Amino acid sequence: MSKMEYNFVQGIYSMIHYRNEIIKRLQSIEKEFSVAILLAVESGSRAWGFESTDSDFDVRFIYAHPENWYVNVLPKRDVIEMPISDDYDFSGWDIKKALFLMSKSNPVLFEWLISPIIYKKDAAAYDAIRQCSERFFSPKTAIHHYLHMAEGNFREYLQGELVRVKKYFYVLRPLFACMWIEKYGSYPPMLFQELVEAVSLDTVLVNEIEMLLSRKKSGVELGLEKRIDVINDFLDEKITYYNAFASHVTHEMKGSASDLDNTFQKIIRR
Repeated sequence: MSKMEYNFVQGIYSMIHYRNEIIKRLQSIEKEFSVAILLAVESGSRAWGFESTDSDFDVRFIYAHPENWYVNVLPKRDVIEMPISDDYDFSGWDIKKALFLMSKSNPVLFEWLISPIIYKKDAAAYDAIRQCSERFFSPKTAIHHYLHMAEGNFREYLQGELVRVKKYFYVLRPLFACMWIEKYGSYPPMLFQELVEAVSLDTVLVNEIEMLLSRKKSGVELGLEKRIDVINDFLDEKITYYNAFASHVTHEMKGSASDLDNTFQKIIRR
């Protein structure tokens, strides 16, 4: 077996180990909190497709309590957050909280629903949530979310002659998401590469991005380095553009309170 083949096989065994460990911890959460996990996904750089070899696992989930848990006067805690340990980060939202955030077209929830890495899924509950979500997508909310993310990272990490190079991805991806929303009017996919291929980019820019992506995924430490002018110029131009564009985007949502109530009741009565 060649070194390349050996590394490939080791990589498969490693991912199986991590996946099994994540599923075991999800089962432990269900038992400890007396809940049913309806959906558990990867939400960080691994789901975006630009993880490093030592990236953490950011596991996010939606869960439900038994029906009687929701019949109360005083509000109860509607999130589960586990201490980060051994590169695993687990946190989740109760289904009622998730659907309330859906009514606000919460972009984080939408990302959970389209994550390419799924650890657990109740098919009936997922289908109900996903179908409901299609009525609550707001281009305006999504554009503002991604633009705010891009601006913050660009301002904090990518100014000056020496910059935090890996932070380029945390500005590029949200700006590509803005470009997707403008072009297609739908929620952008999670995978970075899919966004790159879907938007129109200069060849020189694409080459710079692909070289940077290859370095990051190979495990090369991307610390302070000389800034990449072709990327910085692109980011500056797009941030300026979408600041103007965002004010004209519509806040269209077709969903209603009854859509949310029906979805909630359907799930907890199961």
